[in-house]
Amino acid sequence: MSNQTQTPIAVEITDELIAEHGLSSSEYKLLLEILGRTPSGTELGIFSVMWSEHCSYKSSRFHLKKLPVTGPQVIKGPGENAGVVDLGDGQAAIFKMESHNHPSFIEPFQGAATGVGGIMRDVFTMGARPIANLNALRFGSPDHPKTNHLVNGVVAGIAGYGNCMGVPTIGGETNFDDRYNQNILVNAMCIGLADTDKIFYSAAKGVGLPVVYVGAKTGRDGIHGATMASAQFDDQSDEKRPTVQVGDPFTEKLLLEACLELMSSDAIIAIQDMGAAGLTSSSVEMADKGGVGFDMNLDLVPQRESEMSAYEMMLSESQERMLMVLKPGSEEAAKAIFDKWDLNFAVIGLTTDTGRLVVHHKGQMEADLPVAKLADSAPEYQRPFTKTPAPKTIEPTTISDDGDVLETLTKLMGGPHLCSRRWIWEQYDHMVMGDTIERPGGDAPVVRIHGTKKGLAASTDVTPRYCYADPYEGGKQAVVETWRNITAVGATPLAITNCLNFGNPEREDIMGQFIGCLEGMGQACTELDYPIVSGNVSLYNETNGVGIPPTPAIGGIGLIQDISKLVNISFKNEGDAIIVIGETNGHVGQSLYQELITGNFEGAPPPVDLSIERKHGDVIRSLILDKRVNAVHDVSDGGLLVAIAEMALSGKTGATLNAQEEQLPAPAYWFGEDQARYVVTVGKKEAHALLYLLANEQISASQIGTVGGDNLSIEGQNSLPIDQLSEVFETFLPNLLA
Repeated sequence: MSNQTQTPIAVEITDELIAEHGLSSSEYKLLLEILGRTPSGTELGIFSVMWSEHCSYKSSRFHLKKLPVTGPQVIKGPGENAGVVDLGDGQAAIFKMESHNHPSFIEPFQGAATGVGGIMRDVFTMGARPIANLNALRFGSPDHPKTNHLVNGVVAGIAGYGNCMGVPTIGGETNFDDRYNQNILVNAMCIGLADTDKIFYSAAKGVGLPVVYVGAKTGRDGIHGATMASAQFDDQSDEKRPTVQVGDPFTEKLLLEACLELMSSDAIIAIQDMGAAGLTSSSVEMADKGGVGFDMNLDLVPQRESEMSAYEMMLSESQERMLMVLKPGSEEAAKAIFDKWDLNFAVIGLTTDTGRLVVHHKGQMEADLPVAKLADSAPEYQRPFTKTPAPKTIEPTTISDDGDVLETLTKLMGGPHLCSRRWIWEQYDHMVMGDTIERPGGDAPVVRIHGTKKGLAASTDVTPRYCYADPYEGGKQAVVETWRNITAVGATPLAITNCLNFGNPEREDIMGQFIGCLEGMGQACTELDYPIVSGNVSLYNETNGVGIPPTPAIGGIGLIQDISKLVNISFKNEGDAIIVIGETNGHVGQSLYQELITGNFEGAPPPVDLSIERKHGDVIRSLILDKRVNAVHDVSDGGLLVAIAEMALSGKTGATLNAQEEQLPAPAYWFGEDQARYVVTVGKKEAHALLYLLANEQISASQIGTVGGDNLSIEGQNSLPIDQLSEVFETFLPNLLA
């Protein structure tokens, strides 16, 4: 490219221009020190996105380094497009969770759709065929004027993209809380399956290699999306709608098939999705990991709009695009594959030995930047923080009793926190590909590893009210809840991904929440041998100074070797004994019952004892694999009676429960949210033997009822027809969102 002009043209830099690019004055000063000159407009844009919170993790990197990321099952931990864990038999699971919060609040359909598309590209970029999607959604109060529009748009966007791709959306969670009124959360997770000897990475090692652009054409959508995702909102947030990308799942399906076909050859040296910050981040990350430079000519980039500038092309976040580095001589064969799939293919540059990102456009050098400084020299802030004060434990005897326990159950099950999410997940094609063997609605959905007896279980979870009250305990509980859900179907938990959603890290209380949650997560992952292999940090989820509750969403996966041994939550057989495993102490702080009665969440969340969690979970898993239990459900939101009701509703059969024996107020006993508990059912004749086994293991357990009939009843109290409970459980959400 020697015919190009070799001097980037500087622009007039003002304080306003620096601020518009999301850079502080000290960050701009550092930029000048690195360059030794005033940047061009394109260079300023490149620095701004690479040093954005979304791309550089400048407020979180220091603390993320403390998390456990290794284990014998881990093939690749954080640092690539997605994490990789070994499944045995030459197979690997590749998975990740990411946020698309700000775009989904501004433009719910496209924001959610492109979030799904982006996370799938992260997975198939590494050579995996996506086999399952999940999501974790959080909206404001059901009666907030925006909630209906946002829920309908987000759900339609997720369904529209995932269904068109032919990848099942098998599970997730949806919460409503008025603290998300101005900042909803849309976290998308994808799991893919790959051969361990065909995993692709992003390091562009080698000089003189062709840099290849494939996929859709570049447009002006999504410019400065990464910067927008790194800023808090105000009353003018709707004006940022042009920074939201527009997705095309049909193009992505073609891109998936073309990439996998090329991956069956030996042509690819490195590959990277063009996600946040588009061509900028993909080229910088590939060059940095490979220790090389990139020399690119943007005249060769396929464009769908006329007169695009270098600045626009480098910062565009147009969807369904990939950047590759190929072996010399393979270009023609690779192009033939992409031509067959009707996709763009263009050699836009070469790798160099300079260690610099050089960008040309229309005869002018637009950027000449040191790759390593772009990738690794963003400021790393150890922001000041204040620890969240320890909340007071609320004694179970102090909680109000509103009377009839089953009437209270009906209110809880027919309200926004616990009602059926069927209206949502039935819009997703959760059966496509034919390998979904446990559907949404239970503890953990399961997909068969095609052509084998093995299955992958998955779960997304976090309880933000716990994290707000006590970040350390809440962080532990978020990890443990996915571990329990995966365990409850009989799978062995393998590893987690995460999406760390928080407010403004420049506020000391928010930074304290972040650090506390990470400490709890790290402790749980360590003690459960459940490492973190990928993830995403989403900060500045805040509008007009009001932040969201700390929401470190966890996505876990687990493996079961023989899917014939799976269990689910459904009551199965008339006369089965209902046994609760784990101690019931009536912990009512931060419980859904407390909020129902008082209108507030107060006090300490339930403590999490990781040694007990592990002991109980390991026993539950062994009982399942030995086929000694007919149904299993972990006890979580809403407590013991809610767990039993969910099992009854799933099995379409009732139960008779014993009169309460523990010396606790009835609401604390039935609705307390103590951790490390499971409800299991066994044949009547096997109950005594199971209780004896658990006693020998020094695990608290008791029989609390019997499966059967058409009602849910408690000795000495009124009965509740299952049909009546089902009616309120199933209709709340459709009525709300119609």
